[in-house]
Amino acid sequence: MILWLWLCWGFPSSTGQPDSELMARYLEEQLLADYSIAEQVARRVPRQAKFLQRLETRPRMSEFNVRSTIISRYAFTTVSCTMVNSGSEAREAVFEMQIPAAAFISNFTMSIGNKTYYGEITGKEKKNSSDDKTTHRKPPSPTDGRENGYETFKASVFIPRKMQARFLLHYEELLQRRLGKYEYTVSIRPQQLVGRLRVEVNILENSGIVSLEVPPLRNSKQKGNGKAEGDVSPPPSTVIGHTKTLAKVTFNPSVVEQTRIARNGILGDFIIRYDVNRELSVGDVQILNGYFVHYFAPTDLPPLPKNVVFVLDSSASMVGTKLKQTKEALFTILQDLRPEDHFNIIGFSNRIKVWQQDRLVPVTPNNIRDAKKYIHNMSPTGGTNINGALQTGAKLLNDYIAQNDIDARSVSLIIFLTDGRPTVGETQSSKILSNTKDAIRDKFCLFTIGIGNDVDHKLLERMALENCGMTRHFQEDEDAASHLKGFYDEIGTPLLSDIRVDYPEDDVEQVTQNFFPNYFNGSEIIIAGKLINRTSDKLHVEVTASNSKKYILLKTDVAIDLPSRNDIRGVPGLEDGKGDKNYIERAWSYLTIKELLNSRLKSDDSREKDYLTEKAKSMALAYNFVTPFTVLKMREAGLRSEPPQEEFISPSTDGIGAKLQSLQGHKAPPGIRREQDKQRIKISKTSADGDPHFVIDFPSSKFSVCFNIDGEPGDILRLVSDHKESGVTVNGQLIGAPAPPNGHKKHRTYFSTITILSNKPERSYLEITPRRIILDDGERLVLSCGRSAVVRSRSLEVSISANSNVTVTIRDTISFVILIHRYKKPAPYQRNHLGFYISNSKGLSSDSHGLLGQFLNHEVKLLQEPLNTSHHQITQNQTEVLKPNPTNTLKVKGRLVPVVWKQRRIYNGQQEVECWFAKNNADKLIDGNYKDYLASHPFDTGTSLGTINSL
Repeated sequence: MILWLWLCWGFPSSTGQPDSELMARYLEEQLLADYSIAEQVARRVPRQAKFLQRLETRPRMSEFNVRSTIISRYAFTTVSCTMVNSGSEAREAVFEMQIPAAAFISNFTMSIGNKTYYGEITGKEKKNSSDDKTTHRKPPSPTDGRENGYETFKASVFIPRKMQARFLLHYEELLQRRLGKYEYTVSIRPQQLVGRLRVEVNILENSGIVSLEVPPLRNSKQKGNGKAEGDVSPPPSTVIGHTKTLAKVTFNPSVVEQTRIARNGILGDFIIRYDVNRELSVGDVQILNGYFVHYFAPTDLPPLPKNVVFVLDSSASMVGTKLKQTKEALFTILQDLRPEDHFNIIGFSNRIKVWQQDRLVPVTPNNIRDAKKYIHNMSPTGGTNINGALQTGAKLLNDYIAQNDIDARSVSLIIFLTDGRPTVGETQSSKILSNTKDAIRDKFCLFTIGIGNDVDHKLLERMALENCGMTRHFQEDEDAASHLKGFYDEIGTPLLSDIRVDYPEDDVEQVTQNFFPNYFNGSEIIIAGKLINRTSDKLHVEVTASNSKKYILLKTDVAIDLPSRNDIRGVPGLEDGKGDKNYIERAWSYLTIKELLNSRLKSDDSREKDYLTEKAKSMALAYNFVTPFTVLKMREAGLRSEPPQEEFISPSTDGIGAKLQSLQGHKAPPGIRREQDKQRIKISKTSADGDPHFVIDFPSSKFSVCFNIDGEPGDILRLVSDHKESGVTVNGQLIGAPAPPNGHKKHRTYFSTITILSNKPERSYLEITPRRIILDDGERLVLSCGRSAVVRSRSLEVSISANSNVTVTIRDTISFVILIHRYKKPAPYQRNHLGFYISNSKGLSSDSHGLLGQFLNHEVKLLQEPLNTSHHQITQNQTEVLKPNPTNTLKVKGRLVPVVWKQRRIYNGQQEVECWFAKNNADKLIDGNYKDYLASHPFDTGTSLGTINSL
């Protein structure tokens, strides 16, 4: 039917550009009722004259194209739009694009007929009255956009008759991680059907892309978008393809598909969410041409307990949807509080109403029930006393912290919600800010939420910035409750507090913020800076933080490749020199400018504000960013200038792995580690390592004894057992491997897991394998053996030297060292395994037992051979004389044990030990036989032979 109509009007039937454009024009005119496209075309065929008359009322958009490349969370976006004036006179064309409020515009160009205009970013004067009427961009404010968190860029021009205009907009942003995902959003609102509409997004993450998803188009203000409730499928015509490190997503809807989404050309937000592979370490450090960016987002951490006060606006302006949505969100939030949390609720209008006077209550079913009743009975009335409500909330939380023995590493916070401006009590913003800061005194954080269009967004933003919090602004619509719940989810699970990231002062400069009061689950900490010494081959990184009862220190040396393999120049697909852009340098400049703007917003000193303004302006001009202190002015290019061409970064999938490498704490080359890392670990010879070979050192006798245990794969050997006295038990589990050729053994065994258990002063355990460490003292923490780290709690310290060893110290009187043996290309009879060494046994009692523990507080005497004749004790000076003898005798607890002289290598073969070897699975040397030392499971804490207990 459509083809027939084209032929009647004399339009060509080929599939070129004119057809799709005319199709878009026709469908936009025709889709005025709720009929299917085929029915509408069949029912209504307008007259040609009327159709052409309507088409002349405004220029038509023939093309809308968005191309984006995201490299390590930093996004470059280019929007291309072509408008055609097919009328008989000049018409005004308006190019309008919503961009994320956090993004910076970096370029804008337009071509009208045979004239080209380019954007020039200049500094904004203090008294700015721009004479440029061609382009206009509103000051940054999330309320400027139609959707929350967007700004609107507009450019209006007159297009001569029978000519076209082309617009090219470039903007950049650093993606923020929220709720465990990065979200990249493109606004697709051309406000008319477009013949050629395409979105293409390329993602390059060398850490590895995980959880890539494209949800349905989001348009909260528009109902009936063609998506069934609960539908999570991508928009029609979306194509998703990705490898481990690269992804390409395209959205290319035909005109027919556009009409099914929205008839008015307002399709909504095209969204891509993804995450990257990560682990608990210093994070992902990337370096390129003298700049670095550091992403830190650890996982597998137990949540910290929190003390939270909800301060809720119940003034008359909250009547209706706003209060209803707030109550619904709070009901869900209260249900999500954890048993270890404490909370209270304050409602305010012109009066301040505290739910529980002078205290925070624990999370119990009864308290949650009563809190819901209190919220349900809130009614909107009166004015808005913002200052009084915050003073009451701060005093309540301060008094609770001072009067109660709360966990020093719990997180305290106020969540403040309002829909308006202060109308009662103190109404001057500067006074409210000063009073709030004085009341909080850096003891906890303030998170602010604004709802609707009447809220004082700048006041809420500054209150949050000055008190280590965040702010969100939501429109009053049907999604308000989910927005509120989503914001709480971002801050509802604190994992770390007092995070500090340090680099050597002589190696870096101009580093962005490196101290953070809290790290919340699903978020990410980002630091960037410049390298002072570009010829250095490493960068030392240390991260310190607190997690509940633990103190954590993570450290590593990041190798700086020369020449840097993070350089993307020369990668196929980077045309026109755009590959010369250092995305890491631009991420650093982006973060630095954002911090300068925030610092200026918080400052009350006019001189400081002027200094920060000039510094931000200077950097914005250097990197061509439009900010509140720079403006975009249009200049006409030369008469022979070419029309603007799209410029975008589009990395090819060919060979990209070799071109871009994410340096995730690579092990430094030999000889460049810091002096403190070169200190040799002081451990005794008493150990169980290898196949496994046991060595017991007797320092007072100046000799060592050794023996083997020929266990079976899966056996769990009790190495140290002192559960009743010191509370410490150490068990080692064996793994099997084939015996070497021509060997006398049927198989080999190694320690695959070492489990250390302690029940004093509190219960805890460590489970160590060649790849990871699990620390559980009521809260589970997972650490990688491939990353250096230190974790301290009240009675336990775990220190990891990457891929080398793990030192465990208990109450400063007991220390064990576990060596990590890993093979790049293991032989058939080799397995990754562990070696166990006792460094300090002072804290173990004289009754300690186990294959090693039974000898720690007992001496062994060396006697002359043979066993069946008289013998006398050998003095220490005679020991050297007896070395060549094939056999000698040890006296152990009244038992005589034949031994032979042997040499053993320990410490990864770095040290040779001479020892007296007891044969036959240490028969007569150990109490009982080796089967008496088999534990039933890794957490078996049997305190004596034949006695089994569990932690």
